[in-house]
Amino acid sequence: MDKLKIIAVILNYKGLEDTLECLDSLRRCSQDNLKTEFIVVDNNSDDGSVEALLKLEDVNLIENQKNLGFAGGINVGIEAALKKETDFILILNNDTIVDRFLIKNLLNSSQYGGIISPKIYFAPGFEFHKLRYTKSESGKVIWYAGGRIDWQNIIGKHIGVDDVDHGQFSKRLEIDLATGACMLIKRQVFEKIGFFDKKYFLYLEDMDFCVRAKRAGFKIIFEPKAFLWHKNASSAGGSGSVTQDYFITRNRLLFAFKYAKLRTKLAVFRQNLSQINIPVKRKALIDFVTFNFGKGSFL
Repeated sequence: MDKLKIIAVILNYKGLEDTLECLDSLRRCSQDNLKTEFIVVDNNSDDGSVEALLKLEDVNLIENQKNLGFAGGINVGIEAALKKETDFILILNNDTIVDRFLIKNLLNSSQYGGIISPKIYFAPGFEFHKLRYTKSESGKVIWYAGGRIDWQNIIGKHIGVDDVDHGQFSKRLEIDLATGACMLIKRQVFEKIGFFDKKYFLYLEDMDFCVRAKRAGFKIIFEPKAFLWHKNASSAGGSGSVTQDYFITRNRLLFAFKYAKLRTKLAVFRQNLSQINIPVKRKALIDFVTFNFGKGSFL
């Protein structure tokens, strides 16, 4: 039997240390009957990332000449991976550290769906509520144990977030939302629905991708035996940063007007209109109504 071919696609933007640590953890994932390759897409970093990554013999480095955001940047890597006739593409945040059986356990669920997502813990010290947990609980705090879309409020909700894992999230589930932090995707999904929507640039592109995949007939599966650790929102300056606030505000409107019912569209628009006195919210709303998507006017 031929080896299954999996290509991990990682996006780097001024995050060399994280990317190297992520790659080190991935190298320990080699299993029998698996052939894993690495593509790193650099989004025009100026921190020495390119020079350092070029020295890695097992990494196919693609250099973007400008910052294309998550959606545009990861698309470049996906396109390159598909040309290599891969069976699966593993989309992975560079600020993650994976368990050595991550890929094997994700593949074990690939018979059930087109997109498979693992259990994700906060990396120690990156929890939302650091003082809530004991030292022994560090590394066992859930960031994601599957995802649901709240269609009334247009929010992607992580199941189990902030809970300490005591085995309560041990069942394989069909879910609405796989997070872009880690998704194992069959090549057939891309062949049928295309890539991530570049209009989003950063945030909610994974939710949009999942909606399109489900509408095309693919199931999205949460596999609890596969897991990793995530340094939450490090590429955007941390959770609650102004960058995160801008893109989530604008992209939530974009997603709502693309998929939600009219009543929900109007409710989301009114909510953002009521926050127009907040500069970053005002900029996001203006960019939405003027169709200034992608990078927008924020960066």
